[in-house]
Amino acid sequence: MTGGMKWIAGLSLAVVALIGTVVLFGRGTEAQAHMETWLSSEDVLADGSAAVDDAIEFVANEVVQETPPYDPDDPFVIKRVLPIEGPIRYGEWHWDDEGVPEGLLVMTVDLQARVISVFRNGYEIGAAAALLGTPEHPTPTGTFPILTKERHNVSEKYNNAPMPWTLRLTWDGVAIHGGSQVERGYASHGCIGVPDEFVSRLYEIAEVGDVVIITDGVMTGVGGSLSTES
Repeated sequence: MTGGMKWIAGLSLAVVALIGTVVLFGRGTEAQAHMETWLSSEDVLADGSAAVDDAIEFVANEVVQETPPYDPDDPFVIKRVLPIEGPIRYGEWHWDDEGVPEGLLVMTVDLQARVISVFRNGYEIGAAAALLGTPEHPTPTGTFPILTKERHNVSEKYNNAPMPWTLRLTWDGVAIHGGSQVERGYASHGCIGVPDEFVSRLYEIAEVGDVVIITDGVMTGVGGSLSTES
């Protein structure tokens, strides 16, 4: 079985960087989603067209790693990631739960990847680009249980802004919700804003008490664990 390093949220395939390249991690526009490797044109062109051909061929090769042994009955072990090609752009989402067995639901969000992933029994069934907070209003990291589900919530704190399909994570206002413009150049006040079509599906299957793990640049892979406990 092959597999690469993944963001714990977003699960981006790791690409080995060449000398003179800049590696951008994440799953969304240029700095998000499955990892993109950008070649420095000055460095490559300095060595001529042959170097360009070699660089393209190298980057096109998938990094292959062995999957470590794991307990297939552990619901926190990653057993599958969605086969998403290329970066997930703002507003984009993916969902495939066909044939996935019932089991523990865990959601992960990574601030570097800027992606939310949904796992059921260790199988990734959903992924989307997420709108996150700013340095002034950061999205907190940690492990959060869903406190409440509020289908038609509005934000009293922010001028009655619509926050449909709210999954509340903290009592001071941090939540996963829809109703946001998940586009480049937009940000939240610490919430996790996702496309309506995605969050409506998540809302249907999520329950109060389900866990959301928010990390900042944590990576793992198939056979790795979603649990933040050592």
